[in-house]
Amino acid sequence: MPNIDFTQKLQNLMQRVGISSFKSLSRAAGVSERQILRLRQGKLEHMRVDVLLKLSPVLQIPLSELITNFSSVELLQNPAANQELLKEITNLKIEYDRLQLQLEQQREILLQELQQSTLQMLESLLLQWPTAAQKAQENPQLAAVKIVPLVQKPLEKLLQGWGVEAIASVGTELPYDPQLHQLMDGTAQPGEIVKVRYTGYLQGGKLLHRAKVSPV
Repeated sequence: MPNIDFTQKLQNLMQRVGISSFKSLSRAAGVSERQILRLRQGKLEHMRVDVLLKLSPVLQIPLSELITNFSSVELLQNPAANQELLKEITNLKIEYDRLQLQLEQQREILLQELQQSTLQMLESLLLQWPTAAQKAQENPQLAAVKIVPLVQKPLEKLLQGWGVEAIASVGTELPYDPQLHQLMDGTAQPGEIVKVRYTGYLQGGKLLHRAKVSPV
């Protein structure tokens, strides 16, 4: 059960920063509501340091003060020991901030690598499409079938690289499966033959988009 005193302390801090509920605090700090409950119970010593480091800035309170206010353990009376504890807390915060920065840098690197590999797969499209589009504007009689491969081949290469596969080609007639197909019109029972109007996609066996179909 929550401790009344600790709960009131937390509500006062939340009110000061404009947070109306414990659920809102949980979302703002990116921690579970169970961790918030532990804080209200005065079980701060059982909480992970990274959770406290997330709550501290959201509540706009120093980490050392958060620990002082919500710990049910009697504080050390030795000033030197208190200083050592605060030093350890400060070092943990520095290490936490360093790891957060490292993760952010890794995310940036991964994003850049993904963009680079995607651009390589789409290279032929990027190089040829502007010229093909200009030719089509200059000559409206140009057959569209001549332009399709410029888009189709790079797109297929990209999807293959990402492990994405089509459920079925447009125009294919197959048994209706509500898990994989979405009816555009009419009705159909599972197993009845339908025709694919817009293809759907799977990635590693996971459904991304259902194929849109119509009864035959």
